[in-house]
Amino acid sequence: MSLSIGIVGLPNVGKSTLFNALTKKSVLAANYPFATIDPSVGVVIVPDERLHKLAEFSKTQKTVPAAVEFVDIAGLVKGASEGEGLGNQFLTNIRETDAIAQVVRIFDDENIIHVDGKINPVSDIEVINLELILADMQTVTKRLGNVAKDAKKGDKAAVLEHGLLQRIDAALQAGELASTVTPTEAEMPAWKQTHLLTIKPMMYVLNKKAGGKNLDEIKDARWDALMKFLEASKAKWVIVDARIEEELKDFEGAEKAEMREALAAENHDDGINDLIRTGYDLLNLITYFTTGEKETRAWTIGKGWTAPMAGTAIHTDFKDKFVRAEVIEWDKLLEAGSFAAAKEKGLLRTEGKEYIVKDGDVMEFKI
Repeated sequence: MSLSIGIVGLPNVGKSTLFNALTKKSVLAANYPFATIDPSVGVVIVPDERLHKLAEFSKTQKTVPAAVEFVDIAGLVKGASEGEGLGNQFLTNIRETDAIAQVVRIFDDENIIHVDGKINPVSDIEVINLELILADMQTVTKRLGNVAKDAKKGDKAAVLEHGLLQRIDAALQAGELASTVTPTEAEMPAWKQTHLLTIKPMMYVLNKKAGGKNLDEIKDARWDALMKFLEASKAKWVIVDARIEEELKDFEGAEKAEMREALAAENHDDGINDLIRTGYDLLNLITYFTTGEKETRAWTIGKGWTAPMAGTAIHTDFKDKFVRAEVIEWDKLLEAGSFAAAKEKGLLRTEGKEYIVKDGDVMEFKI
């Protein structure tokens, strides 16, 4: 299941530094057929203690975690929608991702110049969002022109799409993201075909700096405005110290804690794991597990998938050949001590084609 999150941001906000820290969490691409051989793409492990506990439980020979792609996208400047800077490359690359992680600088540092000469997170967000909106306005205008003739002829699909595009255009003209428009069930096929940038799920990565003047610590008017914006937009967000995480990426355990203290970052949590988990959730994903002596693996699926659909994560044939699945919650399996004991206690269930897989299910498919 190929899913990617594009890392975007203005120059000098820590975007590439964050990507370098993320690559420490990279996995062998051989285990993930969707992976590309590209230095700007990292296939990153989704941290999950449940997987490791199941692997210990099964005394497994091989453990394969869930993963998600992060893409380091070319920096953005004002005018990107008109091709300024690397605008065309930026827009093309982000169009190919499934979600957006917008890196926003929340620290003052005279030695690191800001493109606008001052630190104002909400202003930075508005610059990036405006460029995405302007690019989408061009797309919608062009599509409206193409579909208008068929709509006038009374073509039902064209009429439906035309109405949707007009609502989206109104939102964009008002400076709103296309994601603020709610399509009807009938409009969903047309909605998915728009391929607009601002309908993509978006999260904000607030980048701070150890020893710096961090807005989340001084809590001035800029921080208050940022919190107000994030709350109003119901956005997902995390705080990360990208530079510290990059410097600590090769350390683990107690050694990592000692290095944090040496770098004056002992009070800063590992925001990288929070970022990865939040990104996974942003993509509306959950994990189920298969476990045994040979392999314990985390499988990525969408929320709301039925058991046959979930089986396609293992092999596409599982959907058509699905008969039933044996299912148990991961923690109940560990508590039972074995599959046999779980079955005796009635904890191991047999589920059919209508079963909606839940996050943390341990499954065995029967085909």
